[in-house]
Amino acid sequence: MLVNKVLRALANTEVSVFAQDCDLRYAWVYNAGESWLALAVKGMADRDILPANAAERSEKLKQDVIDSRQPARFELSTIKGASVRWFDIRIDVDENEAGEVCGIIGTSVEITEQKRREDTLKTLLRELSHRSKNLLAIIQSLASQTARHSVTVPEFLVRFRGRIQSLASSQDIVTDADWRGADLMSLVRMQVERYAPDGMDQIAVDALDVYLSPTASLHVGLALHELAVNAASYGSLSVPGGSVSIRASFDWRGDDQVIVFVWQERNGPRVRLERDPRFGTSTLERIVPNAVGGEAKLEYLPDGIRYTLVIPAAQYEITSNGRRDSA
Repeated sequence: MLVNKVLRALANTEVSVFAQDCDLRYAWVYNAGESWLALAVKGMADRDILPANAAERSEKLKQDVIDSRQPARFELSTIKGASVRWFDIRIDVDENEAGEVCGIIGTSVEITEQKRREDTLKTLLRELSHRSKNLLAIIQSLASQTARHSVTVPEFLVRFRGRIQSLASSQDIVTDADWRGADLMSLVRMQVERYAPDGMDQIAVDALDVYLSPTASLHVGLALHELAVNAASYGSLSVPGGSVSIRASFDWRGDDQVIVFVWQERNGPRVRLERDPRFGTSTLERIVPNAVGGEAKLEYLPDGIRYTLVIPAAQYEITSNGRRDSA
């Protein structure tokens, strides 16, 4: 009666139960379902139902259990169609009434979904490690560049904190999008609006409906931060009537479609031809274009600074055929 109840309970699970004799031939299998044991019938061995390598490994482990009288556990993979299935196998010796070993008994449970989750987690952890190292490298570069052009410690702290906050803001957008990247318009608003006295009324944006890659998002965000801080301190956002035009458009470089991103200041104080070393020229002309695999040009025009950044196709994803405009 108890055995029948146990078997009925097992029938509602994905647990298969089996027994093999000392020659490792199957005596019986219960609740095989669609598992690897579905092909096993009385008198068969693992070599009859499994690929050679898997059968050899399975039989060796089972023989070790018989010889040592110690239970064992192992994982078995099989292929069904184009999919790999995984099973958790647990085996122990089977004894007769005299206490003599008469074979083995075992259970098999499919763990394919568990293995897939583990593989996904490992992939995510590797990706997180890679992105963390990239982020640390960016921070190290920013610290060096900021320190090189700061006269005092307080000046360094103010500028470095601003750049770190810029990174954090861009990272928030990337994270909210499940690491897909950042919507270009959202990135512009996040990095620029707070530095304009009249908000986005001073910013004319003609943006593409694209997602920048996580790497491009962080570095374009840094570029926008440097440009906005400079414009708010010395440029067109520092005086009434000053404005900034931000335009992103598609262009071609050979066979590759690229984004040409242009920041143009207008109606600001007359631009000095000599460069202020504290302005993030290193970030704009070297760090950002190198990180995205593109090219950049910073021009000191009489009417205001113009910055052009070319972003290659590998660093963005088109989300629609339209444009997004904001005036």
